Amino acid sequence: MTALSPSYVSSLVTLGAGVFMAGALAAAPAVANDAASGPMTPHWSFANVSLNYLDWSNGTEARTASNAAKSDFTFVEIEGGVGFSWGEFYGFFDFENPTNDQFDEASGGKDNFRTAGKVTSHIYLGDSPLSIYAHVYDFRDYGFNAREQDQILGLGYRTTFANGLWFKPFIGAARVQSDGYTGMNGYMAGWVAGYDFTALDQNFSVTNWHEQTFGRDSDYLSQNFVNGTAGSVGTNGALSLWWHPSDLITTGVQYRYSENKLGTPDAYQNAMIYSVKLNLL
Repeated sequence: MTALSPSYVSSLVTLGAGVFMAGALAAAPAVANDAASGPMTPHWSFANVSLNYLDWSNGTEARTASNAAKSDFTFVEIEGGVGFSWGEFYGFFDFENPTNDQFDEASGGKDNFRTAGKVTSHIYLGDSPLSIYAHVYDFRDYGFNAREQDQILGLGYRTTFANGLWFKPFIGAARVQSDGYTGMNGYMAGWVAGYDFTALDQNFSVTNWHEQTFGRDSDYLSQNFVNGTAGSVGTNGALSLWWHPSDLITTGVQYRYSENKLGTPDAYQNAMIYSVKLNLL
């Protein structure tokens, strides 16, 4: 792998800080005595490291061949979350094509070493199910000097239904910082949801994250997409099935979907992701 640039190292430190901070908070031991519990006592927490393989559909590879071409890749992910009486935090950091150079000559740049990270938060509004919602997502492809950071600030909601299904929608104003365009960029609405169940004496769960961007700036739509201008509405998400054979191991398959996102205008993109997680908490 080529030497890491100072800007690359800086981005790792900046984006990884949120994930590792959440992990450190999650690792803090819970206090057994409720009377001794304080505001920094976690009510729930999790952390894991995973190995993942993303396999784009043949149709996606054909549709994106001339505009932000997609290629299958392996990525290592660090993920964690923690909840307190006053709010909750979630984060991940991905190392895509971790053994490749920043510019991969053999693939013409399709298999560059890349990084992606995200931190989200709900700050509860008293005892209501409403929250102040914020998230930051950052993607870097140093082989093409490409970067994009999405910043969302708005209102969230949290609920768990009687059957155990949990649902956390949000909506907020969007701002972007990138090599192509920097400024306000419309709005984002979306959710994360999940449901745990048992089948054949095994533990499973289904999860879904979904993001819908709309009202995006025309300069962003023309400058941040390859060989074309994207529509103002963008779709991004994944639907996942997880198997929990033990407390230590989780395996799963995810259906990844996107349209008018990931650098490709006016084309549906989909992939399967195969994952194995080592649960640390």
